[in-house]
Parts: sequence; structure tokens; C-alpha cells
Amino acid sequence: MQKNDVTQLLITGLTHEGHGVGRVDGRAVFVPRTAPGDEVEAKILKVNPAYAHGRVERLLTPSPHRVENDCPVFGRCGGCALRHISYPTELEIKQSWVSENLARIGKVFPDWEPIQPSPKIQRYRNKAQYPVRLVEGRVRTGFFAPRSHALIPVEDCILHPEFFADICRAVCAFCEEKAIPPYDEAGHTGLLRQVCIRHGEATGQTLVCLVVNGKTFPFAEALGQRLEKLCPGPLSFHVNRNRERTNVIMGSHTRHVSGPGAIEDVLAGVRVRLSPQSFYQVNREAAELLYKTALEYADPSADHTLLDLYCGAGVIGLSMAERVGSLIGVESVPQAVEDASQNASLGGITNARFICASAAQAAQELKEQGVRPDTIIVDPPRKGLCSETIEQLAAMSPAKIVYLSCNSATLARDCAALAKKGYRAVRGRAVDLFPRTAHVECVVQLVADSLAIERGVN
Repeated sequence: MQKNDVTQLLITGLTHEGHGVGRVDGRAVFVPRTAPGDEVEAKILKVNPAYAHGRVERLLTPSPHRVENDCPVFGRCGGCALRHISYPTELEIKQSWVSENLARIGKVFPDWEPIQPSPKIQRYRNKAQYPVRLVEGRVRTGFFAPRSHALIPVEDCILHPEFFADICRAVCAFCEEKAIPPYDEAGHTGLLRQVCIRHGEATGQTLVCLVVNGKTFPFAEALGQRLEKLCPGPLSFHVNRNRERTNVIMGSHTRHVSGPGAIEDVLAGVRVRLSPQSFYQVNREAAELLYKTALEYADPSADHTLLDLYCGAGVIGLSMAERVGSLIGVESVPQAVEDASQNASLGGITNARFICASAAQAAQELKEQGVRPDTIIVDPPRKGLCSETIEQLAAMSPAKIVYLSCNSATLARDCAALAKKGYRAVRGRAVDLFPRTAHVECVVQLVADSLAIERGVN
């Protein structure tokens, strides 16, 4: 097999990035935008000793799992990876990704419950971040192409609420009208870098934050008045300053321009305050199902102490607060800790406190204070837990650890490490918070070996 060869392939699997996999003479060939069961003619683009990459030249026989793509930028935008596959098949694939990772990487085998579908597979995202660039002489918003910072203009992403597109068009038109230049990454010039939007589905409130490569955004108040007319409810408008050469979207300084200082939403019965940099699940309805599973796995009691690490705005722990004696939330982002404390106040929750620290640092300090949580909930970023945090978790000797993850590979690694500390992965469930993309959330219940033996768990 050589570069530029055209070969016939039967697609038999799908990688975790959503690329189809076929084989030629035992060598794997990865072909984007193909589905298991497709027979294709593929042109070989790159050859390595163990694998090759190709692209579809002709679809010979479509898979029964294939559906008509409904997005004009599918394959060019770096977002969706599975728009060409039926949703039931997508769920089966995601379930297999999670269970296979835990078995292969972690050598752990929890009892898997059926994957939880998302209630919505279109228009489910409550948050979007749009880079702004000059494209063919026009100010445009969109998304970056895969492994690139080349902007693919997108008028209306069908994962987002329709009015997000109206906001983006209005911002671009305003910039052209006022001669406000968009950001040029190569020269680190221009002003407007990003348009960030989040929406409270339960309250109808919307937050818009412009990220600028400068001290301020001219005529911000006038733009805020225009955008307010496009939103279904009250608008909170902000300008964030980020003058660094970085891929990090927001800087440390945010100016509130107009409207309320933050917005609110309701998730899992918790009234949530959201500022521009708050962490919040992007699929609210599916997140409620995820948190319901986490509550079932935690199974708290009125005399229990619950420790919620990486708590963000505190929603997971606060959703369980009325079921426990005390709740301690830990988060390293000061703004998120402030949001969590205010969320507790909004809900009249008096048995919760929040600490601003790293997970490892807080766990060590709490252990030294004699705090012994009955259950620990962890919801770390994609990189998972560090070894120090795992050591501190085990040293606190909780009866249960409930681990929420958006990356089943690092989850598997951490479950293996926790197994060595006496914690057995007993139950697990994948929950599809990100339909049509190659991402999936999951939650695993780990039980101390002593408790597992007590309950007759093999």
C-alpha cells in the first residue's frame, strides 16, 4: 500500500475520534466520515508501518447505520464527528468505547447499565464560544477546522439555540459598521477575539461576553442594547480582556457592561448562578440524568458527610445536600467557589461549605482536620486525577467514591490506581451529554473492598 493508491475497504469499526476503520493486508486504514458497514473506495493519503489514513473517493455500499448528514459544514468544522450515523448506533458505539477502555486500560469490569440517551440531539447546548476572524473581507464567527486555527464560518450550528446565530450576526454587523477589527492571530493584532454565549433554559436569561485583545470594546453599551432585543429574556452583557498570545479563551479581567451581573438557571433542583467563567454542563436535560445516576450511586444518608471535589459551581453536591448531614465542596477557581456559595444561599442550603484549593491540597487539609467523608464525589477535567489526589482520597477512607468523567481513558487509568488502594469499580453508566460528537460522559461507583465484601459483591 502506497500513498495515492485507491483501494476498496469494508469499514468494520470506529475510532474514539469518530473515524471509520478498515483493513488492507492486516494494516488499519482510518477514513473520516465513514460508518461501520460501509463499503468504500478510499484514496490513501498517508502510510505508516502499522496504519494508514485515507479519504472516501466513492461510497460503494452504504452501511445500514448511515443517515443523511444534515449540516453543511460537517467534516470541515471541528465539532460533530457522528452526524452521518444513526443515533441508536451512536449510543451503541459510545457504550462500547467506555466499557472497552475500562476493561483494556484499567482492567476493571463494573456492571454496566444501559447508556442513557440525551433527551435532545439537536439544539441542546446552552453554551457556545465563537472565534471571530476576517474571512474574505468580512467579519465572521464560526469554528476552527480540526487540528487547525483556520476559521470555518458557521451561520447557525444546529447544536445551539437558533437565537445564538442572531447574536453572532449582530455582533459581526456591528463590528463592520463601527470599523472594529477582528483578531488576527498571526500578527496578534485586531480587537475582537471571541463571542461567548450561555443561556439559562429554565429562566430564559442569556449572558454574552466579548473577549477582546485590548483594554475595552468601543460602543459596548450600544451593542448591548441591540443584543438585548434578540434574546428571549434578560441579557447580561460583559467584556473580557485577554491580551495574551494564548489558546486560553478568557483573560482574568471581566467588565460588566449592562443587565444583571450574572444569569441563573435551574439544574437538578438547584438554582444556579452563572457568571462568564462559571463551569456548567452544556446539556442541561442530559446533565440532570447524569446527576440522578450520581445520586443513586452515592446513596447518601442524613448522618453522612459528602465531599464534592472539582465541584465547579457546586451543583452536584448541592443537589444532594438535603440528603446528607454536611456537604463540603472543593474547587480551585475562586469565581466558581463564589458561585457555589451563592448557589447554596439561593437554595437556602445551610449545611454546605466551599473551599478554594486544589483537590489534593484540600483532601490533605481535611484529613488533618479529622474530616472523614462517607462518600467522595469527583468530577475532574479530562486529564483525570493526579497521583497525589488518589493518595489523599484513599487516605480519607470513604466507603464510596462516585467518579464522573468526560474521558473514559483517564477514568480507566484512575480506576486501576484506586483498585490498588482497595476501591472496586462496582457499577457504571455512560450518559450521552454530547450527541453527534465523539464525546460521552460516564459515572462509576467505586466501593471500598471491605464494604463490597460486606454486601456480597464479587
